[in-house]
Amino acid sequence: MQTATPYSLLQLPSKEALCAAFVGKPLDALRTPAFIVDRATFAENCAKMHLTAKEWDATFRGHLKTHKTMEGTRLQLITKENRTDAVIVSTLMEAWQVIEGGLVEDGTVKDILYGLPIAPNKIGDVARMADTMAKYGGVLRVLVDHPGQVHSLEEYAKTEGTARRWSIFVKIDPGANRAGVAPGSVEFNELIKILSTSSSINIYGFYAHSGKSYASTSQSEASSFLSVEIQSVNSAARLALDELSKSPSVCGVRKPFVLSVGSTPTAHAASAETRQRLAGELHGTLEIHAGNYPMLDLQQEHTTLISEPQIAQRVRATVISLYPGRGVNGEDEALVDAGALAFSKDSGPSGGFGRVVGKPWKLARISQEHGILVRTGAEQKALELGQTVDIIGQHACLIAAGYPWYYVVDKSVDGGKTVVDVWVAWKGW
Repeated sequence: MQTATPYSLLQLPSKEALCAAFVGKPLDALRTPAFIVDRATFAENCAKMHLTAKEWDATFRGHLKTHKTMEGTRLQLITKENRTDAVIVSTLMEAWQVIEGGLVEDGTVKDILYGLPIAPNKIGDVARMADTMAKYGGVLRVLVDHPGQVHSLEEYAKTEGTARRWSIFVKIDPGANRAGVAPGSVEFNELIKILSTSSSINIYGFYAHSGKSYASTSQSEASSFLSVEIQSVNSAARLALDELSKSPSVCGVRKPFVLSVGSTPTAHAASAETRQRLAGELHGTLEIHAGNYPMLDLQQEHTTLISEPQIAQRVRATVISLYPGRGVNGEDEALVDAGALAFSKDSGPSGGFGRVVGKPWKLARISQEHGILVRTGAEQKALELGQTVDIIGQHACLIAAGYPWYYVVDKSVDGGKTVVDVWVAWKGW
């Protein structure tokens, strides 16, 4: 077995130093646990999503939350099928990195949506980023789902003494009870009335995300969740237009509204056939958004909308001990050097915390820094002490968050056995 790279090099934080240390190295030379991303598979997934949006005659907005990298952002936005310049970020750190990394200046990103309802203590940072984007013809949008957020945006504009207009999506709850306001509710009606009379607001559109869609196990189930998302934003747009028509409005309105829907399962369910079945008049233009789709994971595989070859990420771990016959029913068990901090504690409907690629073992139990593999089927050759195994986890977004950088391979280069790049992830909020 080859010797791992010395810790002195691992401590170097820059991409240049990391690439010098690891590019060209075989995967067996990596210290474990290691987060590995196949760039070719990642790019294929991004192209497929662009094709889906084209079939729907919809624009596409890529969510950066899963990978949080410069390289992954470019692959999400520019593919062989199409390109987009609109993104969603889940943290302000992501937005800053997009701007500071030159993606706005070079025109790759022109539209950033901060994907949480805006908090008062973040408005100043968002305003500064919006001003920077405006220098390059870009725009930073925010979400609102409560009147207090609108008041905070208005107060900030008064404090800085400008005629700033915030471009906003109204966050709609399609029944998931995660975030957002339900169309037609007392809260929704109050919010729309306040928005319609605000001189600091430009209503850009309505945004929905069905978290419940991750429980889908078929195309038809995911399509149903997609229909609910569309119905919710379309209903919200219709009600807003009714309210705005009652009296002169001082707020700005993007005409037509943008109706932004999606999650990775519902976006995968969007096809030419489902688009044709979309009933009724739309009170805006469709936009699809998704975030997990470039990497994918066991949770997404359980929806049946994707298969293992489409999963672009995995964790490489080392077998550090063996326990023959120790399982509840006499199964063999093994200890690996990757636990909760390497995989998160998200389990999933497929059971356990991960599945070993190409071997009948699953990651059944985890502690902070180690995990227990349990044999799930017959295999002539048992695991060996010191052997490395690749494990696909349940939730790529949380798994990736545990790693400061990703080792990138490409299945078209040396069969994906050699590091071809290193992506440094954006950390912090």
